[in-house]
Amino acid sequence: MDASIQKPLLGAPDSAYQTFPQRNAHQLDREYIRTLQNKRLFLAAFAAVLGNFNFGYALVYTSPVIPALETSNIPTLKITRVEESWFGSVFTLGAAAGGLSAMLLNDRLGRKLSIMFSAVPSAVGYAFMGSAQGVWMLLLGRLLTGFAGGVTAASIPVYISEISHPGVRGTLGACPQIMAVLGSLVLYALGLKLSWRWLAVAGEVPVLTMIILLCFMPNSPRFLISKGKDDEAVRVLRWLRGQNTDFHREFEQIKESVRQQSRRISCAEIKDPFIYKPILIAVLMRFLQQLSGVTPILVYLQSIFQSTAVILPEYDAAIVGGVRLVSVLIAAFSMDKAGRKILLFISGYAMGWGPITWLLMSEILPLKARGVASGLCVLVSWLTAFALTRFFLLVVQDFGLEVPFLFFAVICAGNLLFTGCCVPETKGRSLEQIESYFRTGRRSLMRNHI
Repeated sequence: MDASIQKPLLGAPDSAYQTFPQRNAHQLDREYIRTLQNKRLFLAAFAAVLGNFNFGYALVYTSPVIPALETSNIPTLKITRVEESWFGSVFTLGAAAGGLSAMLLNDRLGRKLSIMFSAVPSAVGYAFMGSAQGVWMLLLGRLLTGFAGGVTAASIPVYISEISHPGVRGTLGACPQIMAVLGSLVLYALGLKLSWRWLAVAGEVPVLTMIILLCFMPNSPRFLISKGKDDEAVRVLRWLRGQNTDFHREFEQIKESVRQQSRRISCAEIKDPFIYKPILIAVLMRFLQQLSGVTPILVYLQSIFQSTAVILPEYDAAIVGGVRLVSVLIAAFSMDKAGRKILLFISGYAMGWGPITWLLMSEILPLKARGVASGLCVLVSWLTAFALTRFFLLVVQDFGLEVPFLFFAVICAGNLLFTGCCVPETKGRSLEQIESYFRTGRRSLMRNHI
């Protein structure tokens, strides 16, 4: 066997992967600190993840609204149990359609413009719900806000991963989930004081703020390079990393990676383990994430607490939102130190399978198929969520809460086995290094940093 093949991938200075040159820890630490001192990266990330805030807000909009509509004095708005299940689940159908659209938008418009585009259906959807005179207007509003959520769910994690320094990608990669959880908490809190119409009006605020801020933010360097805009990509990297960082080295790494992946993926290439394995892992993670039951629980949270109330249903929902926020913040500040897999093993949803699934999707997907594959992940995720959300209330009505919650518990137990056998540890690795691991199968690539 060739001696070079036996060497760890990152330890061979004459490796074919010379675009990822080894640097000592001191150099990496200095560059990491200089990157942290440049706040523009964090501003760009914040502008993008406002879309996730809106996503979280819109997702749980039904939680306080369904109980209000059940007792509505307007006959055309008094909602039945079947209509409730559609009101809760149609959002996920819109999200699935948004995920499909993102497969095209991410590669054609770029990640930033895709996120900005999502503001249009979101704003229109809130307008329909805020002015609703019939259930059909509520359903259409949910469908439109769901479509916007599907686009952002596919685009924002990829945008964040492509603008981030490897040293903070874990923390920034958790921001979409943090903001989604924060959006849900704000909805629960506002639901204590505002009517359901004013909740829809309030949803317009983060949408408008996001689109204004993104007007001043850059496209991702990887997307610019893929479109032949090298000079602009260098300027963007200088803006994101700071003048005194080694952004030229990073530019060359990204350019070489994009050059190798410039061809569109073909059907024959899908059979290559380097392509299908990371896609399969990402898709299965999103599938299992939804099978854990998080979406129907959040969508119908206040209705669930009406039958198991400890304080008052609306206050119970707000408490759950607060606990979720604390948990996801713990994940954000620990995943770059503890690693991704350990949090998947020990957590519940908000500290592990929520933020880490979003992050890993953007980290492990093949560069040449990232736009399409991320859309596929979102499609699978939301079709699964639709099935669960559509029938959750009906199952509860016939069999009680015990049956669906037992099913969710069994799935969570199975997730432990899946994590141990299939999920790679990506802490501290560049996107190119992660791709090289799937290309070569060398586990030493993923162990050297631990």
